Amino acid sequence: MVKVYDGDTVTVLLGGRRERVRLIGIDCPELRQRPWGKRARDFLRRLVLHRTVRLELDVDPWDRYGRLLAYVWLDGELVNETLVREGLCLIYTVPPNVKHAERFREAQRWAREHGRGFWAEGGLSETPYQWRRRHRRH
Repeated sequence: MVKVYDGDTVTVLLGGRRERVRLIGIDCPELRQRPWGKRARDFLRRLVLHRTVRLELDVDPWDRYGRLLAYVWLDGELVNETLVREGLCLIYTVPPNVKHAERFREAQRWAREHGRGFWAEGGLSETPYQWRRRHRRH
């Protein structure tokens, strides 16, 4: 892993070239969605930056922004799921990329029940999607 942009977008070296990767199945708060956007990014940085990860693809390998869509594995741990379980992001299921959707739903249920991350504060005041819509530049 060579760069962490935010809680759900990173850059990896793949075949000698840099590839921007969007983590499948999750939606982290935006960086300006304080304080949780920076907390998610910083957690992900501590976890994967300068480490070797394995990418697992699903049905659709690319999003409309040209990012590779992947599940990120580190030492047998599904990083996407870890972010959900830590209460740093919400599940975000976009068919047909649903291979681990049930696993993510269970992780989010667990995080809520155990008051992890933003769930300790009752959740987010608005989802990352709602926040992006409200702050979209016109």
